[in-house]
Amino acid sequence: MIVQRFLEWAQTAPASKRADGVSALARAYLYSNFDEPTRRAAETALTAQLDDPSPIVRRALAESFASARDVPRHIIIALASDQSDIATLILSRSPLLSDADLMDCAAIGDMFAQAAIALRPGLAACVTAALAQTGSREAIISMLVNTSADINEPTMRRILERFGNDGEVREALHARPNLPASLRSELVTATASALSAFVTGCAWISSERAARITREASEKAQIIIAANCDDQGPRQLARHLRLSGQLTAGLVLRALLSGNTSLFEASLSELSGLPVQRVGGFVRDWKSVSFAALYARAGLPQALLPAFRAALSAMREVGMPPDAGAAARLSRAMIERVLTSCAAIKGNELDKVMALLRRFEAEAAREDARAEAQALRERASQIAQLPRFVIDMAAIEAEL
Repeated sequence: MIVQRFLEWAQTAPASKRADGVSALARAYLYSNFDEPTRRAAETALTAQLDDPSPIVRRALAESFASARDVPRHIIIALASDQSDIATLILSRSPLLSDADLMDCAAIGDMFAQAAIALRPGLAACVTAALAQTGSREAIISMLVNTSADINEPTMRRILERFGNDGEVREALHARPNLPASLRSELVTATASALSAFVTGCAWISSERAARITREASEKAQIIIAANCDDQGPRQLARHLRLSGQLTAGLVLRALLSGNTSLFEASLSELSGLPVQRVGGFVRDWKSVSFAALYARAGLPQALLPAFRAALSAMREVGMPPDAGAAARLSRAMIERVLTSCAAIKGNELDKVMALLRRFEAEAAREDARAEAQALRERASQIAQLPRFVIDMAAIEAEL
């Protein structure tokens, strides 16, 4: 009887009153001990409100049922397909929506509805894959910042294919935990391409210079990625670089001159087709004919063989980098030894090698200068924070 009176009253009541009435009836449905006939009648009345012409009435229904479990599923499905400000309440919170429901709503929803789905806690891999295929830019960013979302590598790769030119998407993708080394490499490539297109489009530098800067910056980034990934990371990265045509002789030499033997050996393994363990044995005997045969099988330029041998010799003299940070930077000491070894060799091809090594030397010198300048700034900052009398004593001791 109460429900019947509600329906009669709703025919003439203003929208704001109907919204209040729907909220009251929804709460009664959730929390009152209705008998079965009354409960069915209430469900019918609430279902009828889905056709109310006023969105504030339907929104009141969505607000009441958004987080509830013991509600009619057909009402939830209908509200999830309503206009955005109503649907987002359901899409972001309702526990009754299955993964299939979410995928269906993502396919037909606007960016607000998709973003609401993307921010749901514990988002399943199938839903994130669906969003990666059809989701808007805003929805993709929302999904990437959702740390509880299950986003696998193929899904991330699809996102990069669609939005590789978008800086915010790249930044959000880069911030994902446990990002595979190959995907970090693709992010580097996408970023470098975007920057290159920008500077050449502005006519700031020539396209040839931009291509060289982009290539060398990308190679430097690949070394950094390899130096900061797990044991399998260098092999996966080398495989990705080979398949994408980026595993060049310059990158392999840079890896060696940075002291990154893991990436160096993984690169030779990928290029030659030999297991990494065998490659490691040949590298340790770098003066031998076996190493020369491995080098030739890898398809690297014969003119660079003396540089590689000199670098391996220098590594034995200089020693391995003390940490991952050092293994991500070119070693100036190693480069100088390689330059000295190659200087006595004549030939047009060696001239190109020397030019490459000189560029490496200049880059290493700048990196060392930056590190020293940063250390001096930190030291000056520490001194500035000391009490005045301590600074005076330090000055007196320096004079003495």
